[in-house]
Amino acid sequence: MAVTGAGEGAGRTPGRGRRVILWRHGQTAWNVERRFQGSTDVELTETGIGQARRAARLLASLGPDAIVSSDLRRAAATAAELAALTGLEVTRDEGLRETYAGVWQGLTHEEIIARHGAEYAAWKRGEPVRRGGGELETEVADRAAPVVLRHVEKLPEDGTLVVVSHGGTIRTTIGRLLGLEAYHWESLGGLSNCCWSVLGEGARGWRLLEHNAGTLPEPVLGDDT
Repeated sequence: MAVTGAGEGAGRTPGRGRRVILWRHGQTAWNVERRFQGSTDVELTETGIGQARRAARLLASLGPDAIVSSDLRRAAATAAELAALTGLEVTRDEGLRETYAGVWQGLTHEEIIARHGAEYAAWKRGEPVRRGGGELETEVADRAAPVVLRHVEKLPEDGTLVVVSHGGTIRTTIGRLLGLEAYHWESLGGLSNCCWSVLGEGARGWRLLEHNAGTLPEPVLGDDT
């Protein structure tokens, strides 16, 4: 059942320009364990499902016009909560998956530092690192940002797109859309589970309107911390 006022432009201000809401998935067991997920297909916990339902009620009130999601279960299940309220279909796209991180995937934060400390330190210094032999952050942006832009082009004037993805992918996508150099993407803090950032269309490109919105606050638990 759709929320009153959800969908079909509810909450839209004429002349505002298009908006993109980048929404991180709800909590997983690997988030709690501080275990690197990457592209591993981990499900939401019961807490994560509850987070998604709460956040979906808030996001539905913004009147989204379209929803696109990573095809990994934790993102798709989060997106499904918003779809249930708005009546919108969810388009799944593997281009929105989290960073593939090779042998780091499944390791805890402590195990990564113990086994791959030099690689981890180089990544935190802002050097281009294939974590665990996986993707560079710029490669993640190369595949994710075009997905977002393709769906933005389908929006009505002043429309709103909700992108359901993962902490690292969202950070790199925001950095790319804002035109920031990759070295400075780290300056965008991580997102807590089921929190979101909002980009607005401006005269000179995209602007960051909100970041880590929806937090109570909650700790940031994820692969990009």
